[in-house]
Amino acid sequence: MSDRLCTVLLYSDDPQVRDRMRLAVGTRPAPGLQIEFVDASDYAGCIRLVDEYEIDLMLLDGEASPGGGLGIARQIKDDRNDAPPTCLVIARAADRWLAAYAEVDATLVHPLDPVTTGATVADLLRSHTSA
Repeated sequence: MSDRLCTVLLYSDDPQVRDRMRLAVGTRPAPGLQIEFVDASDYAGCIRLVDEYEIDLMLLDGEASPGGGLGIARQIKDDRNDAPPTCLVIARAADRWLAAYAEVDATLVHPLDPVTTGATVADLLRSHTSA
């Protein structure tokens, strides 16, 4: 059986945060899944990548500035019928209510745990099919 190749968009204004996200997910978060990453460091870049690529999952930094992952998640969900599943990385577990308002599919809390992150990403990729 060959691996399913999935494209994950990493969004943060901080390159170190994007690197930590990439390391926490890994290129093979679960059997049968292989990940390729595309990165965005600002709102416009994130929207452009969603428009130009077939994104299987968005992993967004809720602490990014000036355009946070919450706003991007909500905007993409509002604007697109084919929005990819979204996982938001937040600093405080108490912010999950904001993530629910932004209609994200899952949340993770900084600092990222590789086991939880990989399992969450794999679950989202398996439960959502690309449009």
